[in-house]
Amino acid sequence: MAEIGYEDFQKIDIRVGTIVRTEAFPEARKPAVKLWVDFGDPIGSRKSSAQLTANYTRQDLIGRQVLAVVNFPPRQIGKFMSEILVLGVPDSNGEVVLIGPDSPTPDGGRLY
Repeated sequence: MAEIGYEDFQKIDIRVGTIVRTEAFPEARKPAVKLWVDFGDPIGSRKSSAQLTANYTRQDLIGRQVLAVVNFPPRQIGKFMSEILVLGVPDSNGEVVLIGPDSPTPDGGRLY
C-alpha cells in the first residue's frame, strides 16, 4: 500500500457519533442494518447501512458510539442512501467489529 502524507490524512473527516436509530435492511444482498448516527451540531444525524448482524443485534447498537467517515459523497445501496461510512475491523471470522471510543465522548469529535 502506498504511503500518504499527513495532509492526505487530514482530508478524511472521521468523527464520533452515537447510534440513535436502527432498522432491518432485508433488501440488502448480505445481511445488514440501517443506522442513524447523531454527530451533534453542526453535522447532525446521518444514515448508513452496515453488515453488523453477526456480532450485534439492532437493540445492542442503540446508544453505542462509533467512528465514521462523514465527508464521503452519499452512496446508493439498493433503495437506501448511505451518507457516512461507519468504521470497523474484521474479527477472526471476517465479521465486522465496530470502532468507537472506550469511554463516553462528545458527539462530533474529530479523530486526530
